[in-house]
Amino acid sequence: MEIRAAREEDAPGIAAIYNDAVAHSTAIWNDELVDATNRAAWLTAHRDLGYPVLVAAEDDRVLGYATFGDWRAFDGYRHTVEHSVYVHADARGRGLGRTLMVALIDEARRLGKHVMVAGIDASNTGSIQLHERLGFTSVGLLPQVGMKFGRWLDLAFLQLTLDGRPAPDGPAGA
Repeated sequence: MEIRAAREEDAPGIAAIYNDAVAHSTAIWNDELVDATNRAAWLTAHRDLGYPVLVAAEDDRVLGYATFGDWRAFDGYRHTVEHSVYVHADARGRGLGRTLMVALIDEARRLGKHVMVAGIDASNTGSIQLHERLGFTSVGLLPQVGMKFGRWLDLAFLQLTLDGRPAPDGPAGA
């Protein structure tokens, strides 16, 4: 198994993992399934923004993926990212989520990010525990802000401070 940058040919595997999460979990609060073309465009958009998409692959089969993007689209948030990590249903329990997260955190640090945010369905204790083991701390709960499968969902926020900078750099573009 290797952790590497996603390639266009990984789009079908990424789509399959994404669609499984959409159809069977509250990890993704969307209802619409996607195809490989959609995920290829999504991959290109992430690359164009300079953000990584990492995959855990074994014999060219995508077992999981992780990425991050802008937390919010305002200059003042440019040092903060929100991430996603998903593992194929039949590859869970092998430590792939943790392995992908460690690599993703390293990428965020390499890009000079200061904080990584996780927004997790509050009932997803496995994901919350994974994040806590990686040093994320709970910073808030937004009750009933989402819905799926006919019920309200609470959103737990966790964050990891990536560096010890006492102050940010100057204004964007300065």
